[in-house]
Amino acid sequence: MIQQETIIDIADNTGAKTALVVRVLGGSTSSGKFTRRTAGIGDVVVVAIKKALPNMSLDDKKVHKVVIIRTKFPTRRPDGSYVRFDSNAGVLIDNDGNPLGTRIFGAVARELREKNFMKIVSLASEVV
Repeated sequence: MIQQETIIDIADNTGAKTALVVRVLGGSTSSGKFTRRTAGIGDVVVVAIKKALPNMSLDDKKVHKVVIIRTKFPTRRPDGSYVRFDSNAGVLIDNDGNPLGTRIFGAVARELREKNFMKIVSLASEVV
């Protein structure tokens, strides 16, 4: 579960290393005392880049869209199993949903295939 002000790792070769979530686009709200939006695997968030390499091709003063590929919070699958990762990570995308980088580091969840991020799934080294 990723919410506003969460620091996530960027898992592609655009040059960005960490980013701060500014807004969750879509996602879900809990029905309880607090109704803040939370993003899971495959949801799109708006981020501000906090740490980057000096030769990064993107402008780090602007906000960018990121699709979440890994979360620490367990995600339930239809067969009853759960999948969780060691870190919260995302991949920078453009307005069409295509990744800005040409490589993706680490494993990605299979749920991205159902959310039509096929280019990210094909670039990933491992799909869990």
